[in-house]
Amino acid sequence: MIDTADTIVLYEELAVEDVLPLHWDEQAPHPAAAAALAERNLQVLQAWDALEDHGVVEKPDETAPLAADIQRLDRKMTLLLGLVGQLLAVNRPRPRPIPLRFNARGALWRAVEAPPSIGTRGHLEIYLHECVAQPLRFAAEVTTVSPAGEIEVRFAPLDDALSGILAKIAFRRHRRQIAGRHGPKQPG
Repeated sequence: MIDTADTIVLYEELAVEDVLPLHWDEQAPHPAAAAALAERNLQVLQAWDALEDHGVVEKPDETAPLAADIQRLDRKMTLLLGLVGQLLAVNRPRPRPIPLRFNARGALWRAVEAPPSIGTRGHLEIYLHECVAQPLRFAAEVTTVSPAGEIEVRFAPLDDALSGILAKIAFRRHRRQIAGRHGPKQPG
């Protein structure tokens, strides 16, 4: 039997849950800009996916001639990305991070200001990482506003490439969550 007690779902699909800066704007993007918006979102997701820690797939061979060089380059790149993130944060202030759940179909978060009305159209900006300057930007419609201020929006349909990478990221996070919950197997 599959343990789904901690499975993060939204609109009946796996979702990403995180604490991220986001901004809701009631000014909907122009329909003619949909293709450019989808392309930019794909680039943002690919950058975020590259920055995500996917864990070690296989143990590197420490005796390989380039292993030490690759590890040094990896540490330097991590340091450089951290510095770039700090510069971006100083020059481009972002909204305050809040708990958020999202996937290719929509998003859910708790309002920090007066929540929008059900049926309101606009766009949601999600800032994924301090080293990724551009946010994801989705055209969306408010479908639910709870008495507690939880806002649920449904995104305008996304193209297959964008939906695919979002699903892949949500699945990876779900898999890491399960692995972390069960911990490493003890020798028996």
